[in-house]
Amino acid sequence: MKVADLMQTDVRAVTADMPVSEVIVALEDARVSGLPVIDARSRVIGVVSSTDLIGAQAETRSAEERQILLEETRVQDIMTPRPLMIEPTADVAEAARHMLYAEVSRLFVEDNGILVGVISQTDIVHAVGSGKLA
Repeated sequence: MKVADLMQTDVRAVTADMPVSEVIVALEDARVSGLPVIDARSRVIGVVSSTDLIGAQAETRSAEERQILLEETRVQDIMTPRPLMIEPTADVAEAARHMLYAEVSRLFVEDNGILVGVISQTDIVHAVGSGKLA
């Protein structure tokens, strides 16, 4: 089975200049724990996750610092640059190995450098559980 067969194609993305407060809303609205960060050409330049947000929040020491984090801090300041990517034609087993060895929950899928989807550990487990993937 190929990544294209399991990947989610309705992927919400954020931009590097977006404030942290908007990313929190985007994560909540999408009901995911991480979103790709794209440039003006829709190329993935990073990933921002709930782990990044928790880490940034943990470094604040006061209500004032938390407010600055939410309103003035930009995604580019807390994102993880250069996330792992995979092509839609790759085998799902390859995607699973990449996630396992890199200790990540998701891989963004790009075709010719353009974001076309995301495949997560949950997608793979669901496919195994439903019998789509043996």
